[in-house]
Amino acid sequence: MNMRYLAFLAIILIAGATFAQSKLKKTQISKEVSVLLPQDFMPMPDDGIARKYPASTRPLAVYTSPNGQIDFSVTQKPSQFKEQDLDMLREFYKANLLERFTQVDFIRQEVTQVKGKDYLVFEFVSNLADERGSSNLAPVQKYSIMQYTIKDDKLYIFTMHVPFSMKNDWQQTARDMMGSINIK
Repeated sequence: MNMRYLAFLAIILIAGATFAQSKLKKTQISKEVSVLLPQDFMPMPDDGIARKYPASTRPLAVYTSPNGQIDFSVTQKPSQFKEQDLDMLREFYKANLLERFTQVDFIRQEVTQVKGKDYLVFEFVSNLADERGSSNLAPVQKYSIMQYTIKDDKLYIFTMHVPFSMKNDWQQTARDMMGSINIK
């Protein structure tokens, strides 16, 4: 009886690990940008992007998991900086992240190469508390990777957000995705 129970648990664990490590496929974001994304990620519709990303600069593309909990986005903005300025920009973008969230615990913050191109990378866990005072909502906790690079007077920002409860299942996949970014 115990062996059946253990076999059943093993099957569930293997299935869960397989689900988390979705097979990645090449996705063409724009004429210049491609990335490997999980096969089941779908483009977010325009109204969903407008609701979830109400910034002045609309993302170039947003892809989301079937349950809508995991997002990958690409934003492109004009920039006066050059790729070699990324190290200098690190403190500016770090301060921006610290301002945006209630708490940020950095896993990585570095300039690294992806496919021969320099990227400023922030990998972190964040908490966003509802500080309006009238709410008892628990803080929203997320695991994220953000990568910045500059090419031809354009700043590219690649962002991956995962609920913290799914971090261990998705961390390697998120790193693989971010490591697959290609800009022509």
